[in-house]
Amino acid sequence: MYSAPDFEDHPAFEVRQPADQRVPYVFNSPHSGRNYPPRFLNMSRLDTIAIRRSEDYFVEELFSGAVPLGAPMLMAHFPRAYLDVNREPYELDPRMFGERLPPYANSRSIRVAGGLGTIPRVVSEGIEIYNSRLPVAEAEARITGIYKPYHQTLRDLLAQTHRRFGFAVLIDCHSMPASVRYGQDGVRPDFIIGDRFGTSASRDLSEAAISILSGMGYLVTSNKPYAGGFITEHYGRPLKGLHALQIEVNRGLYMDEPTITKKPSFHLLQEDIGAFIAQMMALPDSHFFDYSIAAE
Repeated sequence: MYSAPDFEDHPAFEVRQPADQRVPYVFNSPHSGRNYPPRFLNMSRLDTIAIRRSEDYFVEELFSGAVPLGAPMLMAHFPRAYLDVNREPYELDPRMFGERLPPYANSRSIRVAGGLGTIPRVVSEGIEIYNSRLPVAEAEARITGIYKPYHQTLRDLLAQTHRRFGFAVLIDCHSMPASVRYGQDGVRPDFIIGDRFGTSASRDLSEAAISILSGMGYLVTSNKPYAGGFITEHYGRPLKGLHALQIEVNRGLYMDEPTITKKPSFHLLQEDIGAFIAQMMALPDSHFFDYSIAAE
């Protein structure tokens, strides 16, 4: 698998492949990477715990049951604080760099304004990452060396799946802080299913995901406060047989965030997610050809 200079001793990302892909699903874990290059840590003002606050802790483990069930999983080893592939390729914050950004950079997005661009300025809760401004060449190297190969790999997996089965489903796997609340009553969802408000996947598919998890006793919401990021929006083309769902798992279900340790409930949740994956994979093909996506 591809390796960048900061990852000479460890691949930047990898694909875990089943012996035979038996289902039209591709799983993706872009934010669970926890290999922090020493050079990057030396550039940061944060300690080795604080810099992990943006990490989707252990998500690739929670969804690991997808591979023995016949689906490939693409997973990052590079951390989100280093590079965020759930952004446009050049969502860059001019406040981070010592030189003028190239004209093709998108420096006006909401995500950049919040410090969470392709090269993040902050970890969660607005904590600054870097000691000093970066050269633009640093961003270019990460984008050219890791971001673009990562997305090429994801495109290839989806294209191969689509050719083989006639359609493809991307499950983009994430976690959310235990502090997340939604609505006037401050409800804490266990899972959030994001389909970009009905535009990245068929309605039947989204409703099935919600129904399966709700049937297991979990509190599930859709699209609020997380509707899906760049990956869900970019790859979800249901009219072309390409469906993308983002799944957010509440970290309070399985870990203690301050100490980054798993709770005893981790393996029970992992088993439930495995059962959820199996039920999703057993859905009839009609769920993938419902084109009544939200257009109004």
